[in-house]
Amino acid sequence: MLVFIIAKMAFLFFCREGHDFSITDTWQVITHGLTLDLSTALYILIIPFLLTIVSIWWDNRKAIKRILFTYFVIIAIALALAFVADTSLYPFWGFKLDASCLQYLSTPKEATASVSVFYLILRLLAFFLTAVLIGFGYKRALWLYIEAPRQQTKLPSVIHKISETVFYLICIPLIIIGIRGGLDESTTNIGQVYYSQVPFLNHAAVNPVFSFFSSLEKTSSYIPDYHFMEEEERAHLMEGLYPTQSINPDTLLRNQRPNIIVILLESCGGIFTEDIGGRKDIMPNLNRLVEEGVYFSNFYANSYRTDRGTLCTWSGYPSFPRSSVMKMPAKTRFLPGIARSLQQEGYKASYIYGGDINFTNMRGYLVTIGFERFLWMKDYSSKDQETATWGVRDDITFGTLYDEVTHFDTDSHYLIGYSTLSSHEPWDVPTHRLKDEIPNAFNYLDECLGNFINKVRQTPQWDNLLIVLLPDHGFSYFGVGEEHELHDHVPMLWLGGALKEPRRIEQLCNQTDLPATLLGQLGLTHDDYPFSRDVLSSNYTYPFATHTYNNGITMKDSTGFVVYDLNANRLIVNKSTDGERLIRKGMAILQTASEHINQFGTQK
Repeated sequence: MLVFIIAKMAFLFFCREGHDFSITDTWQVITHGLTLDLSTALYILIIPFLLTIVSIWWDNRKAIKRILFTYFVIIAIALALAFVADTSLYPFWGFKLDASCLQYLSTPKEATASVSVFYLILRLLAFFLTAVLIGFGYKRALWLYIEAPRQQTKLPSVIHKISETVFYLICIPLIIIGIRGGLDESTTNIGQVYYSQVPFLNHAAVNPVFSFFSSLEKTSSYIPDYHFMEEEERAHLMEGLYPTQSINPDTLLRNQRPNIIVILLESCGGIFTEDIGGRKDIMPNLNRLVEEGVYFSNFYANSYRTDRGTLCTWSGYPSFPRSSVMKMPAKTRFLPGIARSLQQEGYKASYIYGGDINFTNMRGYLVTIGFERFLWMKDYSSKDQETATWGVRDDITFGTLYDEVTHFDTDSHYLIGYSTLSSHEPWDVPTHRLKDEIPNAFNYLDECLGNFINKVRQTPQWDNLLIVLLPDHGFSYFGVGEEHELHDHVPMLWLGGALKEPRRIEQLCNQTDLPATLLGQLGLTHDDYPFSRDVLSSNYTYPFATHTYNNGITMKDSTGFVVYDLNANRLIVNKSTDGERLIRKGMAILQTASEHINQFGTQK
């Protein structure tokens, strides 16, 4: 328990940047987190407890000491790893340590690409020091126990041993009660330590070891069944939310068979733009282009990670709080995809990415949804591969995209998907126009984008070209976190000579709506995209946007904005005039999507 309390104080200290709290808050974090700490401590106590019972009948202190010493060395290493990993990852992730980190162990190079070698060395030293300190504490306590003199008793030896054994057996129910958190129907869970309207303080109160193990089952190869309500209520709430046909859509295109480029702008949240975030200095090219194309001004991302956002974009499928569908081949093979839909119309589909396209099963997913040709990090020279930590920097890959466009065969139609990567930790870009490294990275992305548009505008291919720009997800910065509606308010902009005229689309919509909206413009059906809406269709009558993160749901419609925390099982932000109804719709969507996708891969 003492180790856990010290770990909480260390977490508050090392993750304090951007979070204001007082001494009183520190005390509240410690006291509210005690139940999870006690439950975790009692789990750790199980082996020593059983060995104590064994030692009553097996009087071999040296053997018991060796076993316990080995056990506590393992525990010290595990705790040190959990504390250092939790404190190190939180500034990047914004949530407590959980089993999702295991998904990146198969690709350690990419998992560590966001940080420097010096950063990793410091964390290794911190891990080593923490493990030694915890191990020393355990060793000292173990020595005091082993060397303690035997209590003298006048009872016969066998009776004394039986009485001691009975005493410890009586303690077992108390340990079980402590582990499960009492005698109530609900057992110990992360949400019970949430006490504040400030998410950071709630996260600080959570025991990272408990968080990790409680999330293991939720990050395996299946999607949890999010059962919030009975079927009748779920069906009623879902009625009319996702029309799967386009009816008299507003037409944006000159013709229905343009060549199409979809560019996923890494982490490009609206907070970096003028229209959404009020920033003129960071992305001036994008700000200018908004006036030249079709701009979707109320567009919201569905998720918080690249693997999730990529799938939302191409398959029009909702995201899940703690599960990445892209990493589940048994599920992705059943998903629709824009590339496959256009393949049936004779389009050739290729994808460009300057990083490792095998990371998070990205290649496998893209192949499954119809992409035939890939240009990625290994297709570049060794020199180009070393231009950025994640791979090939954006000005080079934008050059590749330009070359691809200029070589379009006039007798064919093309779809190109392209994911940028430089606007990502560790923000290692070649330009330094802004002092703050994070806005500076987005300024560099904006420069690359502006140069590409200026060049491709001069080519004959421009006249029949549709370029769709959108982020893969939003970004936490400038004090805007998941609990803020600006976090997932992102720009979507359509450019190119294939458009009739500049427009501003005010309809509230989601990233998952791109497939149905795009296919609707092409005069193609989209009934195999059950969670994608044509927002330009006349039957799009209830505009809303939904989003999931670890571990919560956000919803926005004309009544306002709400955030529901799945750990605390309550609304933590309610800026809606009808918040309870709104979040019930969000729950119904998550429940419906989980039921739908869990049918995949189980058919015989």
